[in-house]
Amino acid sequence: MRILLLGGSSFLGRAFASESLTRGHDVTTFNRGRSGTDLPGVEALRGERDSADDLARLVEGRHWDAVVDTSAQQPAQAALSARLLRAHADHYTFVSSVHAFSDWPALVVDETSPLHPCPADTPPDQPPGNPLKAGCERAVLEGFGADRTLILNSGLLIGPHENGGRLPWWLERMARGGPVLAPGDPDRAMQVIDVRDFAAFGVDVLVAGRTGRFVTTAPAGNVTFGEFLATCAEVVGEPTGAGGDVRPPAELVWVADGPLLAEGPDSVEPWSELPLWAPDVPELAGVWLADTGRARAAGLRCRPFAETARDTWAWLRQRGPAADTDADGLKGRQGAARRTGIVPAKERRLLAALA
Repeated sequence: MRILLLGGSSFLGRAFASESLTRGHDVTTFNRGRSGTDLPGVEALRGERDSADDLARLVEGRHWDAVVDTSAQQPAQAALSARLLRAHADHYTFVSSVHAFSDWPALVVDETSPLHPCPADTPPDQPPGNPLKAGCERAVLEGFGADRTLILNSGLLIGPHENGGRLPWWLERMARGGPVLAPGDPDRAMQVIDVRDFAAFGVDVLVAGRTGRFVTTAPAGNVTFGEFLATCAEVVGEPTGAGGDVRPPAELVWVADGPLLAEGPDSVEPWSELPLWAPDVPELAGVWLADTGRARAAGLRCRPFAETARDTWAWLRQRGPAADTDADGLKGRQGAARRTGIVPAKERRLLAALA
């Protein structure tokens, strides 16, 4: 099968490329060559997906059995690629997100849940936001045709080569050792899926020619937050610091949601300062409860979280510190002050005051 990946070099796109190559498919990637290195074995083509000229050069004289779009963030991007690829591919898989559903994260969502009212012709270069994925979906369906389009609404993706700084941040934090601020309820059920399992299912349904929509994430409760953090602490082994000095093992110190959410200088931002922490509040009641029954009936299988954690830690050790990581293990993005993870000094203050 001839597959075109719009993206294909970073995290999810890389996982699709790897899975497709492993199965013997011919894979073409189309990207700028900035976010990652294309895998050996793919035909790597360069260009801007926002450029009609670049896309026209891409499709000239070519035809693919399927397109997998993991990179569209703006409806205008999705509309352009769907329109130009319509006559050059038989099938279009668009990777969307549960963010496209207007009921999420407050309520349980499934394939019939309403989408955000973002139109397909939304002007380009909109500020990033959840409704845009819904607009992307509409653009693909209108431009390529619903009878040849598959939409995968992903949940929280984790695993090797992760570029969102969630599971990697917790693993690296555990490796620094000492008391670790563990937020909220350790029994809070989560719903996280290994990117490799997502890609395997995506290729399965693509090859089968499936259309329509699948909410694609792990079953609700596949791991609790307590199990998630304890497993991260376990897989890092003996914590070491600079120069190989041995540090105390990580010790989880659980602090309830309330004090961390209290207003003040030490209020903690859910999800970003303590990645994947979703407080038990009404507006987040459905964050880990997406209904995956249709995807599981179609063959979705998810590996145990411990395997994902071990493989991600092995990749992190092989990769070494990220280029934008400072001495405290915090990651900046694009030179800005935005970071993933709580500042160590703030974590120590909170532990002293609240634990």
